[in-house]
Amino acid sequence: MNLHNTSYPVSPGPEELVPSRYALKVGEIDVLVVSDGVLPLPTAMLGHNADPAARAGWLHDMFLPPDAFDWALNAVVVRSGGKTILIDAGLGSDPDLHLPRAGQLIGRLRAVGIDLSSVTDVVLTHLHMDHIGGLLVDGVKERLRPDLRIHVAAAEVKFWEAPDFSHTSMPPGFPDALRATAKRFVSEYGSQLRQFDKEHEVAPGVVIRRTGGHTPGHSVVRVTSGDDALTFAGDAVFAVGFDHPDWYNGFEHDPEEAARVRVRLLRELAETGELLVATHMPFPSVGRVAVDGNAFRWVPAFWDY
Repeated sequence: MNLHNTSYPVSPGPEELVPSRYALKVGEIDVLVVSDGVLPLPTAMLGHNADPAARAGWLHDMFLPPDAFDWALNAVVVRSGGKTILIDAGLGSDPDLHLPRAGQLIGRLRAVGIDLSSVTDVVLTHLHMDHIGGLLVDGVKERLRPDLRIHVAAAEVKFWEAPDFSHTSMPPGFPDALRATAKRFVSEYGSQLRQFDKEHEVAPGVVIRRTGGHTPGHSVVRVTSGDDALTFAGDAVFAVGFDHPDWYNGFEHDPEEAARVRVRLLRELAETGELLVATHMPFPSVGRVAVDGNAFRWVPAFWDY
């Protein structure tokens, strides 16, 4: 895997005191991981089925605070076959949830020189608001191409017609916000949705595959070129999921299936040795998976400067 930086324009601002983008090559395909910011959430959501003492022990061992910490929000831009593909669109802006450090994606794309009008395709791993909200920011739709294609699993669109939150464990306000955002998104972008059943090739070497679990239509995106590969896992994998893949995340609508999907995906990645990027892994979330007994181990890639 060649991790040298690609030729994205860079115009850093004085407010950017920490990195918010990381470029790499997957064979001949350009990949850019972009931070949408961070989302402060209760630590109980890392494993609401776990013994509280075990969860507290894991947080202590990871030098994380006991009650709440900042979840990373990552999106990806891929260039392949003459297409510029945005994978997930970040949180956008929801003033009722008071999340000022999230929703940075649109500004950071502009800072790196990616004009929204150059995006030919958007791939959505699922329709939770931290993956679609950026497209609902005021003025964004007018800057997008009129022929923009938005790829999402048909099962995902169907689910949000009458979503079931009975197995989730979210902070107050989130279920209503998720419902409202998904409904608004389908209303505004319904004519541009390109729905698929199980698997769809968006561009040469860029394939989206439905996994289910986290949501019924949750999908992962695999980028392959030559002998190199990278999987963007969306919300199938969280930081705690390597040590405790059986812990249920509070945003999972079918947590038992989500755990099965997580284990299956981590085993696949450990076998292939390919790169993994995920929405809520610490930025830039580029690394590999190793088997560690009955669990797994996250192996971060060495940054290439």
